[in-house]
Amino acid sequence: MIITMGKYEYLILGPQGSGKGTQAQALANLLRIPHISTGDIFRQLAGQQSEFGQELDKILKTGQLVPDDITNKLVANRLAESDTNSGFVLDGFPRNMKQAEFLAKIKPDVLAIYLELSDEEAVKRISGRRVCPNCQAVYHLQYNPPRVDEVCNIDGAHLLQRTDDTKEAVLVRLANFHQQTEPLLDFYHQRGKLKRIDGAPPIDVVTANLRAILGL
Repeated sequence: MIITMGKYEYLILGPQGSGKGTQAQALANLLRIPHISTGDIFRQLAGQQSEFGQELDKILKTGQLVPDDITNKLVANRLAESDTNSGFVLDGFPRNMKQAEFLAKIKPDVLAIYLELSDEEAVKRISGRRVCPNCQAVYHLQYNPPRVDEVCNIDGAHLLQRTDDTKEAVLVRLANFHQQTEPLLDFYHQRGKLKRIDGAPPIDVVTANLRAILGL
């Protein structure tokens, strides 16, 4: 467990579908610190009708990554907010060396947690996700299917697949991960700030392993 001046500062690394968001939220809830997801920030901005929001929407729909300068600025602004005084859990940042070096300058004591998962399992997990357009309930065709195929249990709406959850978009994102994000493992390992966890087991098992390895 990393404690710096009374802070818990973590980041979660892993390929798409490894459970980064789920584990980051569980850790944040446990420690009562904010879970900061760049994906959530991007999607919120992409839903706006501004020129910037529309440009972000195009990037997300093709599975490409948001430019580093924009991402770094958004993350720095978020980390400057008062609710991070006791710490934070970053999810989806950094994704490459430029972002990692930027983060090291403003938050040098962050501990990186890597959730390991095969590409095959990542594609299976993500491409099977479906979302209700009305209540935003999330399902999975294999692991958490609705009672009626492609229909929301709650309000009966037809479930949708997010544009960035298609197999094609997932493969693009995985290629980006292997090329740009995997080198970060050495970056944090050399600094003694890397923990590895198997992301393949059920959620509760991964959460228990995460707590054990962090001493929580």
